Amino acid sequence: MDDKPFETRRRCSGPLSRRDLLRFGMVGLGTLSLPQLFHGRSQAAETSRERTALIVVWLPGGASHLETYDPKPGAPSEFRGPFAAIPTNASGLQICELLPRHAEVADRFTILRSMVHTGFCHQQGTQQLFTGHEIRELRNRPDHPDFLSVTHRLRFDPNRQLPNYIGVPAVNYSGAAYLGPSYEPFTVTGDPNAPEFKVPNVAMQDSLQAKRLSERLDLRQRFDRFRRDADRLGNMAAFDSFESQAWNMLTSKATGEAFDLNQEDAATRDRYGRNLWGQRCLLARRLVEAGVDLVSVQFDGALCGRVGNWDDHAVNHNVFTGMQHRTPFYDNAVGSLIEDIYNRGLDQRVMVVVTGEFGRTPKISYEASTGEGTASAAPGTLQPGRDHWPRATSMLFAGGGIKTGQVIGATDSRGEDAIDRIVGRGDFLATMYRHLGIDPEPVAFTDHSGRPIPIVQYGKVIPELTPFG
Repeated sequence: MDDKPFETRRRCSGPLSRRDLLRFGMVGLGTLSLPQLFHGRSQAAETSRERTALIVVWLPGGASHLETYDPKPGAPSEFRGPFAAIPTNASGLQICELLPRHAEVADRFTILRSMVHTGFCHQQGTQQLFTGHEIRELRNRPDHPDFLSVTHRLRFDPNRQLPNYIGVPAVNYSGAAYLGPSYEPFTVTGDPNAPEFKVPNVAMQDSLQAKRLSERLDLRQRFDRFRRDADRLGNMAAFDSFESQAWNMLTSKATGEAFDLNQEDAATRDRYGRNLWGQRCLLARRLVEAGVDLVSVQFDGALCGRVGNWDDHAVNHNVFTGMQHRTPFYDNAVGSLIEDIYNRGLDQRVMVVVTGEFGRTPKISYEASTGEGTASAAPGTLQPGRDHWPRATSMLFAGGGIKTGQVIGATDSRGEDAIDRIVGRGDFLATMYRHLGIDPEPVAFTDHSGRPIPIVQYGKVIPELTPFG
């Protein structure tokens, strides 16, 4: 279905070398359209305290909409699965029984059940949703920048102590493309729940280490030939900006505190869950509270069983056993994040979006188990699964000043196709830019061939997901 009418990552593994700083500042800066960039910045020129922020909780592989936000208890058995629908504290809103914590805070979020695009594989689905382009090829890196990288570029401020964009970790298959790696997220790897967890390259407290870094940075003044070459490209001022923010981040005590989960009391950490996903969500809340604009939180890793994500094909594992294994962690982490966004007074400024690249096939498929992984049956056992399904994707939205406790759109009685208030990828992007204070219409960046590419090609803001909806 064509939705046009509607509508890897770099790791920080140690102290930044001189080469790292040069790469961070210089690569990909030659494609800037200055008038458009300045216009975009003027649209997002709030102060750090006033500017809006976004947390994207990403479910790599694509979560089943029937086992989360769009259950179909009246569908035939070959579609509905074994789980019941339960009421929530929002009138008329039902969700899957696997999400009781969500049910307690449903008056603080809105569910969109009618996102449609055409990306049937993980790369295509992610990149269509995050770039707005009709991507059909299977590429691990996008040809066009995702909306988080675009916003990072438009909002870049070298005087800030914290990066604009942090990935905990970054979203699979996304990236800055022709904007250059300088606009990729600052990526946090590792398990925030681990006692030894530490984010490298932030808030150096060792004065000798800081002094040595300062001396290395000062060497730039001696690179006269390099400066002349860079100035011929018109990139030196941009490099100075990136170098300045890198220095601010490395030497700021506030930066170290933002990443330090030990500053949270034990009860709060327990409430989110002492596990990878729970502590990633808690870290995201700390970061936006400290002034970070954009945070992605990816729910992958050992909690998910053999495949390490939400890709619930029968050949991977039993979709229903897998969901039972996974959802208690998911339910608790997301429910606590939503609760905190409101209880801590962040709900007007911060929006939380929870989604994967697509839903899953409503009709259950069956294949023989390999016997591998947490959620897989004994070898040879015929087990159920759900496959890729971009024709109906559910998304959760909380905060951002929107009206909550509502449902936008609907799918048919079996969950196969969106039939009401169909929303496309361009509509999603227009809505995200609207929340982030960016008017996308006049903004375009030149790609590698020199063509100006608009950041939104088509699509309209979803009115129910704006403060005035």
